[in-house]
Amino acid sequence: MTLDGTDVTAINLVGHPFGWLLLAIFVVGYYFIASEEKYHIDKAKPALFVGTLMFVLIGIYYAVVGVDFTPFEHEVDHMILEIAEIFFFLFVAMTYIEALIERGVFSALRSKLIAKGYSYRELFWITGLLAFFISPVADNLTTALILSTVLLTIDNKNKEFLVPAAINVVVAANAGGAWSPFGDITTLMVWAAEKGAFGEFLYLFPASFLGWAVTAYFLSRYVPDLDPNKEGDPEAAKRIEILKGGKMIIVFGALTIALAVMGKQMIHLPPMWGMLFGLAILQLYMFFLKKRHNVDVSIFQAMSKIENNTLLFFFGILAAVGALHFIGFLEYAAKLYEIFDPTIVNIGVGFLSAIVDNVPVMSAVLKANPTIDQAQWMLVTMTAGIGGSLISFGSAAGVGVMGKMHGIYTFSSHIKLAWTVLAGYFVSLAVWYVQFIVLGFY
Repeated sequence: MTLDGTDVTAINLVGHPFGWLLLAIFVVGYYFIASEEKYHIDKAKPALFVGTLMFVLIGIYYAVVGVDFTPFEHEVDHMILEIAEIFFFLFVAMTYIEALIERGVFSALRSKLIAKGYSYRELFWITGLLAFFISPVADNLTTALILSTVLLTIDNKNKEFLVPAAINVVVAANAGGAWSPFGDITTLMVWAAEKGAFGEFLYLFPASFLGWAVTAYFLSRYVPDLDPNKEGDPEAAKRIEILKGGKMIIVFGALTIALAVMGKQMIHLPPMWGMLFGLAILQLYMFFLKKRHNVDVSIFQAMSKIENNTLLFFFGILAAVGALHFIGFLEYAAKLYEIFDPTIVNIGVGFLSAIVDNVPVMSAVLKANPTIDQAQWMLVTMTAGIGGSLISFGSAAGVGVMGKMHGIYTFSSHIKLAWTVLAGYFVSLAVWYVQFIVLGFY
């Protein structure tokens, strides 16, 4: 129902040929997204085409059949709001990343790490640990973008290091985000729906950490134990410093995240509002920096370097999944709770979130509102959060890293090592079972 009491029940097209046509379009589009390397077509193009096409076809169907457009309009309005919140949140996060790159923050971090004489394998573990512990405070996408940038500044050519390290960062960011309401969109959704108190999410830490640790151990065996600076100059690396204004961008980045969190919790503004407000404050600081110190740091120039294909991919894939939800497919999937054991279904949610996307999957689960206990709500929160790591574009973090490390971290390169992620996934499940079911510690 809308606010004015209008009935907004959509036509269920699951058993209709037109509904199956839309599903077929989604599958074909998904195939081309997954085959980015084979056909040399950017994943954003099929995603955006399929996502927009599906709603165009649904609109034509409603016009031809002659039914009330109210549910269609309501769904589109709601979807635009949902996508816009994610879109602008990512837009600001990516702008900060590009501004930090321009001020040499990541080059300085790289130089400090290399100057300490860390090997590729040691750098692999350091970046993974940073990703795991930063994402609960920030979010998994921003964390993955930051750490993938660090990886590229360490070495932008050595795939033997970059591919396992990229997978490690994605898995660590998603695992770290699973035990904090601020770490992932899905955990925020569960918390906002009052399916768990803030402190209850912290009980997922052991399962999240040990699952990532197992995956990282297996991945580390593929990383060469060599010095990345064997032909470089460690002394020159030590002399690389952050340019003026760079440290303040870091400070404003932390402030922006805090504004997003406090804005949501205290005055009920969407997180992207706090992000944009933080960006506005940063722009004012840049004006001051230019006037007082004659240092010109253009935020708009940083915006021009954003990976727009990543943003367009998100728009397209969320629209496509939204179309499937609108015509009834995701609602039927949620009814599995009435047929099978909730534990089995929640484990399956993790696999489904890797294939579709964890946000609409979690949305479907929350809308179905199955009668399950607290342990099961924590399980589905964890599986939806970490399950996206099974496929490169199953999570926001994975998609972001694919855009940042284009041609290096890809669907196929991830799949070749996906067994390591699967092993960690089952370890997380085992830890959850022992802690929540056997010991009852939650």
